[in-house]
Amino acid sequence: MTTNTTPAYANPVIPQRADPWVWRHSDGYYYFTGSVPTYDRIELRRARTIQGLGDAEPVTVWTRYPSGPLSANIWAPELHHIDGAWYIYFAAARTTETDNGLFDHRMYALECRDANPLTGQWVEKGQVDSGWESFCLDATSFEHRGTRYYVWAQKDPAIEGNSNLYIAPMANPWTLAGPAVMLSQPEYEWETIGFRVNEGAAVIVRHDRVFIAYSGSATDHHYCMGLLYADADADLLDPSAWTKKPQPVFESSSENGQYGPGHNSFTVSEDGQHDVLIYHARNYRDIDGDPLYDPNRHTRAQLIEWDADGFPVFGQPVPDWPVQSG
Repeated sequence: MTTNTTPAYANPVIPQRADPWVWRHSDGYYYFTGSVPTYDRIELRRARTIQGLGDAEPVTVWTRYPSGPLSANIWAPELHHIDGAWYIYFAAARTTETDNGLFDHRMYALECRDANPLTGQWVEKGQVDSGWESFCLDATSFEHRGTRYYVWAQKDPAIEGNSNLYIAPMANPWTLAGPAVMLSQPEYEWETIGFRVNEGAAVIVRHDRVFIAYSGSATDHHYCMGLLYADADADLLDPSAWTKKPQPVFESSSENGQYGPGHNSFTVSEDGQHDVLIYHARNYRDIDGDPLYDPNRHTRAQLIEWDADGFPVFGQPVPDWPVQSG
């Protein structure tokens, strides 16, 4: 078995791209998007290999407005292909200012019905309404046994902290079909350092379980990943169907020079034989100023192992391993 200490990919794959999302499509391309350091636009790129995404030319497909609810802090876009069309989920705010420490982000969707999302026309589908107005972001979507679900992070004013994780069924790719159901809130120490945060959910279904990896704590070296899981036959809208691992599953490694790993996505290797973790991390611990405005959260990739009980083993974030020339 290939272990995740083997440098299957040279890291970082893409410098200065946080919140990375990789989608492997049926056309043979890997598609990538993520937060750009200026938080002012959404870019896409594609390549035949994961490593090749680093050299692929980024294409801007949407740009923030000069004012209004779509004018500031464009964060964490994700690209999905649903029912023959492309969709981008992202969060946007009307100001970079905060209110009691929270930004005013809401969640939005874009649609492209052309085959190539880099050259096709993108149409705004509006705000994805979660049922109440508060800070929310980091939406993802997945289909399981005939139902499409939406998973995201949102602030409940009645609960201490920045954000909890929620799930709801979808009526279409930009509309929820039911009320928000809370799956997790920050409760362990490793989820509450700096800020009480559950965010950045990503879903993978393997070995008769649905897994949700997510990130917790402030976006400095304390940032790390946790794991929720449910039986594949369970009612995914029932909070009692989900179990949270009490310890983080992926965290900083001073030994390997990697700090604040998180906000991941999942894809598969080029040969289709291995699951791949895509995530961001910095290669230094100490940050001057607000970590959100430090640009050096780089996109990284490494293989995932699975243990005898069918659970993912992420190991440690691997050291930087630059592409060798010649």
